[in-house]
Amino acid sequence: MNVYNKSSIIEFYKKHGNSKIPLQIWYEELEGKIWKSPNHLKLYFGGNVSILKNSRAVFDIKGNDFRVVTAINYDNAWVFIKFIGTHTEYDKIDAHTIDLFKPKKRK
Repeated sequence: MNVYNKSSIIEFYKKHGNSKIPLQIWYEELEGKIWKSPNHLKLYFGGNVSILKNSRAVFDIKGNDFRVVTAINYDNAWVFIKFIGTHTEYDKIDAHTIDLFKPKKRK
């Protein structure tokens, strides 16, 4: 899989040093594999991934200390990072719609 937005991983672990190695391992696991469906992804990551609708997946990183929300294009082997955060930050977002690269609408 080709993981897009690696810079967002680096930016995150600069702020949260204890996430660096677990995020690097997660990234390398994704880069080295190709999954053809959410079922294949679930078989590999087991309880460390939750499959959502619209080709999204939520990964538990470092014993669930951190979460990464992705959108996955299985046909083209692309993984787009939509959110990286602590478990507390994750609890405040909607994993089905969050997108790091779209500005929040002002009220």
